[in-house]
Amino acid sequence: MPRMIFINLPVRSLPAATAFYKAIGAGQNMQFSDETASCMVLSDTIFVMLLTHEKFRGFAPHPVADARQHTGMLIALSADSREEVDGLVRKAGAAGGTADVMPTQDHGFMFQRTFADPDGHVWEIFWMDPDVVQQQPAT
Repeated sequence: MPRMIFINLPVRSLPAATAFYKAIGAGQNMQFSDETASCMVLSDTIFVMLLTHEKFRGFAPHPVADARQHTGMLIALSADSREEVDGLVRKAGAAGGTADVMPTQDHGFMFQRTFADPDGHVWEIFWMDPDVVQQQPAT
């Protein structure tokens, strides 16, 4: 079985956060969703668990940070093209997020833009030219 990634994010309004992630293209796995959590599916192996603050506190060793005021992490997600990067950031802005919270970075072989979801969690969406970037085996 391939490894899966579950990104757990505390959210102020579960319905609003769920609607935002649906608007940017995520599906919802109802098996793992209830009144305290929404399991949003980005791919076969990447899931975003949106959790109410109360539920999140049950998993976290420290107080819940306000991502609009403090940066606790940056989430980077690859895209298949520059156009997909632009499209996802555009969707995020239209769905109530904040587009381009950091300056766009264009290095030729790599193109990156950012958005913040309504709770302030920052996503870096990037494309890398597969002809330039060679996969190195893990050691």
